[in-house]
Amino acid sequence: MGIAMPGDKERWRCTGCGNLTRFDVTRTTRSQDYLHLDLAGEGRVEERTVLSETVERVKCRWCGATDSVEVIARPDADRSATGSSAESPTGQA
Repeated sequence: MGIAMPGDKERWRCTGCGNLTRFDVTRTTRSQDYLHLDLAGEGRVEERTVLSETVERVKCRWCGATDSVEVIARPDADRSATGSSAESPTGQA
């Protein structure tokens, strides 16, 4: 069973160890790529459109757990929505 990719106002957290920053992610991506080939035949992707993406597994880099990762709200999600990101965590400017 997979886990969702975090949205703009979300992030992953390992409930086992509290890790918020380091994860190994196994995913399958189906994409449409615009390739630019030079005259020698060397190519590079100049544009990519992701058609579908499936996260198969998220593994915590700290403790190795694969069943303890959850999606949570970012702590600044409420402030960025209201435009008051200049305030300190105590609510004072």
